[in-house]
Amino acid sequence: MTDPDRAREAGFDPVHVTIEVPTRSHYYPGATDLTVTLVADRETERVLGASLAGQDGTKRIDTVATAVTTGLTVSKLQNLDLAYAPPFSPVWDPILTAAKVLAEKLDP
Repeated sequence: MTDPDRAREAGFDPVHVTIEVPTRSHYYPGATDLTVTLVADRETERVLGASLAGQDGTKRIDTVATAVTTGLTVSKLQNLDLAYAPPFSPVWDPILTAAKVLAEKLDP
């Protein structure tokens, strides 16, 4: 759920971040930028949804879908140990980076 009005109607207090990060390690050819918007509930820190815009974002949304389905918090999402391979992802996957930024925003 990325629409703040719909999230509020569903009883959540949505908070979000939008970041732009490279899709591969900086030294690996073919990296493009990916824009990630990640949304969570302020009180529970539960991940509510995300949107991705860019060439290499398609499969990454599965990580967010899993987080939403299982009720992961932003903190748990940022600490996932996802596979690292320079042709496909930097050390810190864009989803994990967005979760880290959102966790900092949620921390009082």
